[in-house]
Amino acid sequence: MSADIINLNQYRKAKRKEEKRDKAAENRTKFGRTKAEKKADTKEREKSERLLAGKKLPEPGDDDRETPA
Repeated sequence: MSADIINLNQYRKAKRKEEKRDKAAENRTKFGRTKAEKKADTKEREKSERLLAGKKLPEPGDDDRETPA
């Protein structure tokens, strides 16, 4: 009988590598976002921050006006 000789260390390493590759592919589909999606989210966040900053009331004592004496 002729049996193939297998190095168990190489087999285990290959199996772990394959499992990591499968897990990475699963994570990409779960958590991955395209560059366009990230850019759109950034633009939307910046827009909402600008709108909010425009609606804030000035702090007391930060008047740019001079008070008449």
